[in-house]
Amino acid sequence: MKFLKEFKEFAVKGNMMDMAIGIIIGAAFNKVIDVMVKKVFMPPLSLMTDGLEFQDKKYILREAVLNIEGEIVTNEVAIEYGMLFETFLDFLIVGMTVFIVVKAMNRLKDKAQDPKNEIVKTPKDIELLSQLTELMEEQNALLKDK
Repeated sequence: MKFLKEFKEFAVKGNMMDMAIGIIIGAAFNKVIDVMVKKVFMPPLSLMTDGLEFQDKKYILREAVLNIEGEIVTNEVAIEYGMLFETFLDFLIVGMTVFIVVKAMNRLKDKAQDPKNEIVKTPKDIELLSQLTELMEEQNALLKDK
């Protein structure tokens, strides 16, 4: 019973919805990055390397064995490092993009929490805390004068 109550509190507080939205956006973002790497970054890189297709690069450990009819008897065993390179490029792009987005969000958050900033509306709790701090400083100054 306690577990269900905790789960209900978790779901009602919005954490579950925030996670679900984040996962959905993350999956869509992953598709965008995948297309960007494969269709935007890799073709010029392949052109610069004289037509080298990175996704096809591999180190063959054992060649495929074919019978007389040309059918595969034993599959090829290979380390496909080209896909690793593309995946690493995906990772770098995602990491850089997330860094830029978080940096921008933090900048907006800092502006929103600055009560002296007139451009961005300060949340009510931050505004009240700022007023409380100002009143306490005023009161301390009055007490020091006595």
